[in-house]
Amino acid sequence: MDAVPIIGGTGALGFGLGLRLARAGVPVVIGSRDAGRAQEAAARIGGDATGAENRAAAGRGPIVLLCVPFRAQSENLTNLKESLEPGQILVDATVPLAAAVSGKATRLLGVPQGSAAQQAQEMVPDGVTVVSAFHTVSAPVLGDLESELDEDVLIAGDSREAKASVAELVRRIPGLRPVDCGRLEVARLIESVTPLLISINVRNKTHAGIRLTGLEEPRW
Repeated sequence: MDAVPIIGGTGALGFGLGLRLARAGVPVVIGSRDAGRAQEAAARIGGDATGAENRAAAGRGPIVLLCVPFRAQSENLTNLKESLEPGQILVDATVPLAAAVSGKATRLLGVPQGSAAQQAQEMVPDGVTVVSAFHTVSAPVLGDLESELDEDVLIAGDSREAKASVAELVRRIPGLRPVDCGRLEVARLIESVTPLLISINVRNKTHAGIRLTGLEEPRW
């Protein structure tokens, strides 16, 4: 089975996804700017998890997860230009929250390209396909293996084949259901759900996710 590199894998979301994927038998490569921190996180995850500096991690699997704050997205993608290769899929989980510029986490920043995912598509090397996903899954819930998941992962992208590959990865995590939401331009709508959930969760002191009703079997 191919490994899944997670850029920003020492952060809450990246670590949680790494933990869940590893428990499902998927090899993961935790990436960080600091190789030592990446290796420490991989040791905490256990199983078939390894750690490496971000640039070394990025080339070790066909599907790369980018789980960094918006303020770090551009820097990371610039640093990865020599590491990402044509044919790879970059799953962008970035949300342009105002908290990135000392604002409120319940507000969304405007992105000239339309969304963080579209900005990522402009920055990756030619031949690398960006898919938007994992914005609405709670990092604390992912990181707590005692918590059962039961929610949908909203996915957007311009390549049907790339989205199908990401959907298959999502299905490896028990309790998560992938839903195809359309082309990459829809990512701006998906990203905007995150600050809405943050507001709801703060008010209710919970970690609510998204579950679409009336959808027996999502179409792919």
